[in-house]
Amino acid sequence: MKKITTYENKKILVLGLAKSGVSAAKLLHELGALVTVNDFKQFDQNPDAQDLLSLGIRVVTGGHPIELMDEDFYMVVKNPGIPYNNTLVERAVEKGLPVLTEVELAYQIAECPIIGITGTNGKTTTTTMIGLLLNADREAGTARLAGNIGFPASQVAQEADKADELVMELSSFQLMGIDSFKPEIAVITNLYEAHLDYHGSREEYVKAKWQLQKNMTATEYLILNWDQEELRRMSETTKATVIPFSVEAKVDGAYCLDGVLYYKDEAVMKAAELGVPGSHNIENALAAIAVAKLKKVTNEAVRATLKSFTGVPHRTQYVGELHGRKFYNDSKATNILATEKALSGFENEQLILLAGGLDRGNEFDELIPSLVGLKGMVLFGETKDKLYQAAVQAGVGKIKLTENVETAVKEAYDFSEKNDTILLSPACASWDQYPNFEIRGDKFMQAFQQLKQIEK
Repeated sequence: MKKITTYENKKILVLGLAKSGVSAAKLLHELGALVTVNDFKQFDQNPDAQDLLSLGIRVVTGGHPIELMDEDFYMVVKNPGIPYNNTLVERAVEKGLPVLTEVELAYQIAECPIIGITGTNGKTTTTTMIGLLLNADREAGTARLAGNIGFPASQVAQEADKADELVMELSSFQLMGIDSFKPEIAVITNLYEAHLDYHGSREEYVKAKWQLQKNMTATEYLILNWDQEELRRMSETTKATVIPFSVEAKVDGAYCLDGVLYYKDEAVMKAAELGVPGSHNIENALAAIAVAKLKKVTNEAVRATLKSFTGVPHRTQYVGELHGRKFYNDSKATNILATEKALSGFENEQLILLAGGLDRGNEFDELIPSLVGLKGMVLFGETKDKLYQAAVQAGVGKIKLTENVETAVKEAYDFSEKNDTILLSPACASWDQYPNFEIRGDKFMQAFQQLKQIEK
């Protein structure tokens, strides 16, 4: 990593721990900063804070005391999940202090190029595809996944050298806290309404996503979903060189035409060869192909890699088969659009959908067209009654209400038949019953494994 001296003897507040906060605190400590960590969790229940204290880092736990901001801090590094209406963050902004996220630190120390990926849906799958493609037939270095995909960017950047690349998934929360961050290649998969409880409005959410390109110039590439009019309009305001991708039209970039994926008029592979189902994964593949071709990956390597790619955990993940029924885990579908995309990859007549979760106050009317023709639905969680009404309006063949994901698996299996598909794609966040979508997906897969033991 670059040995920068910017933070030597500077007082810096790291607000909030978890993986990214711990990584940022350790990095700043190594760079010579005088680090104070503040985390809401009590010290005796906070092994991360205990670890940092053992390194000589000051820790303040058990709340966010406003008196901290009376100290002469140089800047604040904020955990992305902490909102900007947090009292300490508001006071920092009032004092004119920089409020950054750890992806900015990663950029400042990184010796290698960064490829940044954001969007409402498809970020993780696209990021994973890009990482695999850039590592295909690679002669030197490694494309390293980082960021919102689960590996703190500031930690991965420390481990990377000049021959590597950082393939970084970036959330809107992370992008609000950048300053000089500039990727060599940036991707925006799509933009839809999301995280309004955090951002306050769709406009603010989109503004946060668009931060990705704010420092880019004509020597960097911005890959955009050309099927979205909003992104076409926004492309007129960037200084980056724009590369479009589209499943609807031939464009001067990556596109799908008559079932074939092209880049700049060159056929790369057939869409049917992709190892993951669904039109949304064609979009993800096109974005990934655009990156791969800019980085000189051969068509043969692209084809072989994407044919063997079967998805990432909790994103239309193939779980297994039991007596002719196939099971897929799409627990990451925490909104209606993600479930619509997942449904597009299957034949409704032989599909049983498991859905439900946290009630955020929305109805499911816009999901109804995608539910028409479904063989069945098993519904759970706070939204099960709302989803029941949507299922009735869609004329779904069989509708069952149940307690949770685990019981939904058995319910679905009991009325399924050979050649049916059972898909968990909840269209809701998990927090009414599960700490996160990963645990919800794990429970689905565990229930499948238990069912296999019972139904031998």
